[in-house]
Amino acid sequence: MNATDRMPLVALVDDDEDLRAATAQLLSLNGFEVCQFIDAASALAGIPADFAGVVVTDVRMPGMSGIELFGTLHARDPELPVVLITGHGDVEMAVGAIKAGAWDFLTKPFDPGALLAAVTRAARARALTLENRELRAMADAQAGEALVGETPVIRRLRGMIPMLADAALDLVIEGELGTGKEHFARLVHRAGRRSRHRFLKIDCATVPAELVERELFARGGVVQRAHRGTLFLDNLGLAGTDLQNRLARMAEARVVGLETRDPDPVDVRIIASIEEGTRSRVSPALFHLLAGVPVRMPPLAERAADIPLLFAHFAARAAEQHGCTLTSLADHAHRLAARDWPGNVLELEKTTERICLGLEEGENGQAGLGSLPDRLDAFERAAILEAVSAAQGEIGAAIEALGLPRKTFYYRVKRLGIDLRALRSARG
Repeated sequence: MNATDRMPLVALVDDDEDLRAATAQLLSLNGFEVCQFIDAASALAGIPADFAGVVVTDVRMPGMSGIELFGTLHARDPELPVVLITGHGDVEMAVGAIKAGAWDFLTKPFDPGALLAAVTRAARARALTLENRELRAMADAQAGEALVGETPVIRRLRGMIPMLADAALDLVIEGELGTGKEHFARLVHRAGRRSRHRFLKIDCATVPAELVERELFARGGVVQRAHRGTLFLDNLGLAGTDLQNRLARMAEARVVGLETRDPDPVDVRIIASIEEGTRSRVSPALFHLLAGVPVRMPPLAERAADIPLLFAHFAARAAEQHGCTLTSLADHAHRLAARDWPGNVLELEKTTERICLGLEEGENGQAGLGSLPDRLDAFERAAILEAVSAAQGEIGAAIEALGLPRKTFYYRVKRLGIDLRALRSARG
């Protein structure tokens, strides 16, 4: 149960027994759970620091006043909504409290509808505040996790990684586009002894037929360079027949330079990805050679409960990479959880990044966070990072893709604080 599912709570503080009873009845009849306190001292003792509700307090009370109570509660938690009930003589003091952070004030005798409206708005805001905190805490707790999510299927996949890491088995990972097949393959590689060696990727859908032998299977080719590491065959279902036959020979013999008298043995783990629905395009011989352990990455629709946590995780990463902070995590998370995601986790990640950069409209139709210069910097930073990533860390290729003079590129990299060395290292 999250904060928005709980019955809204109100801590009602008033020394006037009759007025407190009438106000408590009004709130209870309108769906609030009310905790009553006869003075500020008992309220301070009874309201926990993480109180999941709203405080409604009279201003004039013996001992500690409602203004002092607000000040103490505000010091504990500046985001706890406090509604002040004042007499006409206390309005100026209450206005000062509003400037200091109180949620609202009502003057006696107050309109019951006005009280309910103020408390309802405050309760919604409090619930979202607590949900934001919960999402951030969960995202922080999983920041170092291999796979983010708490659904049973993700927990099971997360548990498989250490078991697969050093197993002498090849893997075939099936899943829809954007479900994280390559991410899972990299996690398996990094978790075991092969992490000291290379993780090399072949996109079977784009390898030119005339380059297959020379670039992949010859001495010094990709397969040999993956020796002791991991060879990731992406989009195996889109490989041509000749490539599949050649991969099957290599998977069976584990050598390169077959055309020579003395082929070189290679110690390589093969992990292949197949887009769901394309398994029938893989020759049975090759599939059974590689599918030592078949793994399926679920589409986001089958793990929708993970969307808020994934959103918080991607938002935290965007904040770190682009220097943009998103305050309304829960609002966005609820909106995104109700959407369809044909592009799965990858689409959610890119959408989150655009929201954080202020490039995608939020629920209220407003499309900006931060000043225009800040948003332009964030956009420019994202473009450079994307270009370097797309160029596999080759800076020259990234500069060419961006269409910038080399001097301008390095000037902007320095101004934006981008660590190119770390980016290249991350490419692994």
